[in-house]
Amino acid sequence: MNDTALLVIAVAVAIMAAIQLGGLIYAARMAKRIDAIVGRFESDIKPVMAKLNAASSDAQKVAAIAAGQVERLDRTITDLSARVDHTVTVLSRRLTSTTRESAALWTGLKVGVLTLRELQRRRRASRAPGTGFDDDDPLFIG
Repeated sequence: MNDTALLVIAVAVAIMAAIQLGGLIYAARMAKRIDAIVGRFESDIKPVMAKLNAASSDAQKVAAIAAGQVERLDRTITDLSARVDHTVTVLSRRLTSTTRESAALWTGLKVGVLTLRELQRRRRASRAPGTGFDDDDPLFIG
């Protein structure tokens, strides 16, 4: 029985060695497949990464340009606001002074017209019959 047990042990060890050898061969093949997959992934991802880097660089340039344009627009709006404010101030002053001058002119004309009317009224009143002297009176003899 001793020989039979040794034979069974030897066969079992040979089967285990074959299974382990098969596992190692399978693991080696899987490692090659994984290596090939990783190689394809790297070769496929490199152009994508290059495009992403280029897009990122372009986005940085666009952001820098946009920031510059926003600053320029801010300066333009600030300058325009200051100019509009100055223009409104100047127009307000001129309109105020023009309005005052116009009001003074109209007041002067009104006073002048009223004065002329008053003078005309006084002349008519002095020429009215029974008041004052007639123009021909100093020449009257008799």
